[in-house]
Amino acid sequence: MTEEVSKTQINRLGDRLRKGNITESDLRLLDDYRLSFTTAHEIVIRTIQEKLRLEPTGRPAKSRTSISEKLHRESSRLTQIQDIAGCRLVVSGIIEQDRVIESLVELFEGAKTKDRRDVPSYGYRAVHVIANYGGKLVEIQVRTSLQHLWAELSEKLSDVIDPTIKYGGGEGVPRDFLDATSSQIAQQEWGEKKIGRMQAWLASKPNKKLPRAEAELAELQVGMRSFGQELSKKLRDAIEIFSK
Repeated sequence: MTEEVSKTQINRLGDRLRKGNITESDLRLLDDYRLSFTTAHEIVIRTIQEKLRLEPTGRPAKSRTSISEKLHRESSRLTQIQDIAGCRLVVSGIIEQDRVIESLVELFEGAKTKDRRDVPSYGYRAVHVIANYGGKLVEIQVRTSLQHLWAELSEKLSDVIDPTIKYGGGEGVPRDFLDATSSQIAQQEWGEKKIGRMQAWLASKPNKKLPRAEAELAELQVGMRSFGQELSKKLRDAIEIFSK
């Protein structure tokens, strides 16, 4: 079977999954396709571990149900879905996030990125790096700890209240809370970036005494640390409430 024919057959399978006209042989073909990403996933994980000394978590293959749901939500062909295989890295803050993303792009030749921070997806904030190994795409989600907590809460609310919440659905307190905390995470990230710029500026002037700038930096660091801790607690408390 040629690569082109194989791709055509997989896309036709996706069309049948979208319509719900599936057979046992379709399910077997889907499983074969899912498992075909295993090697690429393992190599991406191992490369991150060995080269970056980081420990990603993740799954070698998206579930049948998740694939079918994605095909129903989106117009993408089955072979265009970029997260059949994926893993995740959770980092401390946005400065570290930027550094890790840069390292991943350098590590995986031809890698592409989806930055969901400037334009969040229904409040979801993260950066996805899409690595390509042997024609198999592996999605590497890079989240800050706050972005990760928000995503966990969104998943939890989708499980216990309304499955459309993580795709912008839902209403009332849960939707308002997710929207508000996503905006607050953006504020936190803005503050962290400002701190990084101030630190770099002060480091560029090692022989000058700049007490006002140093005092402003210290005050901003204290304020953003407190803001971030309060926001983290708010998200953790909400996750705990809806986990009971």
